[in-house]
Amino acid sequence: MKVLCLSNGHGEDAIAVRILEALQQEAPTLELAALPIVGEGRAYEKLNIPIIGAVKQMPSGGFIYMESKQLWRDVRGGLLRLTWEQYKAIRCWVKSSKDGALVLAVGDLVPLLFAWLSGASYAFVGTAKSEYYLRDEQGWLSPKTRKEGWAGSVYYPWERWLMSRKRCKGVFPRDTLTSKVLQRWSIPVFDLGNPMMDGIQTVVTNCQETDEQEEIRALTFVLLPGSRVPEAYENWRQILQATPLLMQRFKGRSPLFLGAIAPTLDLDPLEKSLGEMGWKPQPRNPLTLPINDPNALVFTQDRATLVLTQSTYSDCLQAADFAIAMTGTATEQFVGLGKPAIALPGKGPQCTYAFVEAQSRHLGPSLILAPQPQNVASIVDSLLGDPDRLQLIAANGKQRMGQPGAARKIARCLLEVSGTC
Repeated sequence: MKVLCLSNGHGEDAIAVRILEALQQEAPTLELAALPIVGEGRAYEKLNIPIIGAVKQMPSGGFIYMESKQLWRDVRGGLLRLTWEQYKAIRCWVKSSKDGALVLAVGDLVPLLFAWLSGASYAFVGTAKSEYYLRDEQGWLSPKTRKEGWAGSVYYPWERWLMSRKRCKGVFPRDTLTSKVLQRWSIPVFDLGNPMMDGIQTVVTNCQETDEQEEIRALTFVLLPGSRVPEAYENWRQILQATPLLMQRFKGRSPLFLGAIAPTLDLDPLEKSLGEMGWKPQPRNPLTLPINDPNALVFTQDRATLVLTQSTYSDCLQAADFAIAMTGTATEQFVGLGKPAIALPGKGPQCTYAFVEAQSRHLGPSLILAPQPQNVASIVDSLLGDPDRLQLIAANGKQRMGQPGAARKIARCLLEVSGTC
């Protein structure tokens, strides 16, 4: 049997790769292929998974739903021709798969629609939508979200129609609440968790730390500007504007800022912004850093330290007490560790106010919206003074994002429903 994976974004590619890797381990003879609908799909290169059709990085970076001008930029950049070429490649792949084929769609409506159009059996891992955008376990979040949920679900009728076709062998929502709502219709729903948390293991720490030790321990922040160029560079400048007040308010705790930078970004613009903000480069001292990156760049200002790293993403999430975030997947993974994230709205196309507001509904009390960078310090101060709120945030994040191990569960289920084992 052969499996073709369709995904539409950097985060979706990473989730897809986790599932495909689990499939390889469960069924080594399985033939795997991929087609990233958005971007170049470099995540698939790590597993040597062949890409069957044309790929291209569009100007919007895949965020055409944010505003109409982004769609127009993509159309001028060759979106329509690329879409047609990708459709033909999928159909050709299915026709050549004589021993049976399964199309795995990871993302939103776009790969799901392509999977249905393929003519083959398919499955869907829904990464983009959650019922938490509209409601929680107690009911609708507000009269406004009740109106937004006119379809009875965050998934629209046409999306549910695609999920309920006979050729759809399995639908894997990102959380239990979404699974329960989709089960109201004739949809093959499997509530197996969220692969987004795979590989982001929770580190068990010594809980015997005294209040006095806690008060003198370095306060650590992970800075998450995103991965899309050039938006990430503007996000970085905005995030840095939050650091002066944090350094001033928490000077006694020697603030440590960990810049978790995507490997696709150029560090030069980030270093330039640091210089403009008064940060000075320093030799790296591995004994003082909670991450293991020999290529990390270290900067200091007063009693604060800032580190740029492009290879220890998971370590940064683990080490940090708070996140200052302007991204999607990374923010959700940090929240899934039971920690509070503070989000800043940017200029887009991804990280706009509308995006952050929707993200705050999705993640609930674990994500706090800061209207301006200057508000971050007071939010941190408020959180540190409220242990009950921090405990609520810890429980909420793990409930909404789930535990690691979902990729393997999904892989085993795919093999079962496709009749491979």
